[in-house]
Amino acid sequence: MSPMNNNTLNLKKYTNRRLYDTEKSAYVKLDDVMEAIRQGRRIAVADAKTGEDVTAFILTQIILEQSRRRNSLLPVSLLHLIVQYGETVLSEFFESYLEQTIKNYLNYRAAADEQFRAWLRLGMDLSALTEKSMATLPVFQPRFNPFRESETAESSSSENET
Repeated sequence: MSPMNNNTLNLKKYTNRRLYDTEKSAYVKLDDVMEAIRQGRRIAVADAKTGEDVTAFILTQIILEQSRRRNSLLPVSLLHLIVQYGETVLSEFFESYLEQTIKNYLNYRAAADEQFRAWLRLGMDLSALTEKSMATLPVFQPRFNPFRESETAESSSSENET
């Protein structure tokens, strides 16, 4: 198990699949653990009988439970690849790349959110910029609507007939 610190929620997992919160001296549900994690806490879970660290198993169980509720976690094609190649390819990918990619994404998103908040604090009015952008759209409209050219040709030919 992880060393104890103020941010770590220490749990014991019993054979009946129940989780015991050693801080509150009470049994907790997976939803309670998930909420603690969302509030920024780390968890450490030990098997009550053997003392084995089962944190990864519990975290995986939380992820799978959430995906079951939404009926999707990963695309089916990716799940097939995971089953096909098993641990050999995936463990290296997860250990080396996925964690860093998610951290980078979260840092970028936080920076973008902060920049947007700064614009709002400065009182930047983006509506003028939006109007200017929208005004230039008709120039590009034929590129986005392949039927517009044929409609224009049909309407001009019908006008010529009269």
